[in-house]
Amino acid sequence: MSLDMLEKRLWAIAKQVGRFFGEVDGSTMASLIKMGMFKKVSLFDYQAMCKVGHHHGNSARPLLSPFYAVAAILRWILSNALMFLLEFNFCGLWHSDYFVDGHKTKKVDALQPCDTAYPGYMYDSMFVVQQIPDSNLILVVAQADCDCSRQYGPIPLEPKEIKYIL
Repeated sequence: MSLDMLEKRLWAIAKQVGRFFGEVDGSTMASLIKMGMFKKVSLFDYQAMCKVGHHHGNSARPLLSPFYAVAAILRWILSNALMFLLEFNFCGLWHSDYFVDGHKTKKVDALQPCDTAYPGYMYDSMFVVQQIPDSNLILVVAQADCDCSRQYGPIPLEPKEIKYIL
């Protein structure tokens, strides 16, 4: 294995560390959920902050009367004339400072309190099994506080006699 290939694999692994396993390998996580290794639980956040959704109305004109259209045009002309007079720089007529330093404004998203629900996955297994390399042994680690004998009874290894019928 070349050094470049090893470096690429290490960077790929470093990008995956700390992320949710379902995002890294979704098919394996789905298989573990189906096997019962993980249990899906809903987590609720009652103090979350959500972005404000902007509602845009449609641009269709109401079909009430042509007088509403005439009134809207007159209102638009008056408001534009008033805004022109308000924005007109009367100070500029007797002051010679025409340039102003502009400041960049930071775009701040408006947030509002909201409740959110998101999925979580809880490890729901009483034991872990792993094969020990280069041997025929397996390592079984069981939960110390698990009372597993109530779920399943003991499995005896007593010999049973086999009777052959001739």
